[in-house]
Amino acid sequence: QVQLVESGGGLVQTGGSLRLSCAASGITFRITTMAWYRQAPGKQRALVASITPGGIPTYADSMKGRFTISRDNAANRMSLQMNSLKPEDTAVYYCHCNWWGQEYWGQGTQVTVSS
Repeated sequence: QVQLVESGGGLVQTGGSLRLSCAASGITFRITTMAWYRQAPGKQRALVASITPGGIPTYADSMKGRFTISRDNAANRMSLQMNSLKPEDTAVYYCHCNWWGQEYWGQGTQVTVSS
């Protein structure tokens, strides 16, 4: 079955950096667009960034210049490098893909940015 497993969240101070990772299984990773979403307390889940099978990224406006999405098709992994973190980046971050018309989500990893 499809499994998406996130890792790398934690507590960081304002201006700090974190790197999230998503390990995917049960899909043909190299042909699948992957994405990161986040959900802050009391808010809807929102797209952070996505990356095509060929490695072309798309970012939400507030992440441009601070976050970098990447993928390793040989390792079935996707990463999100987050720099210059702000308290408003505090959220649960989820790995996402759409495989054969079905959406899949990881369990999420908490990122907390202290002021």
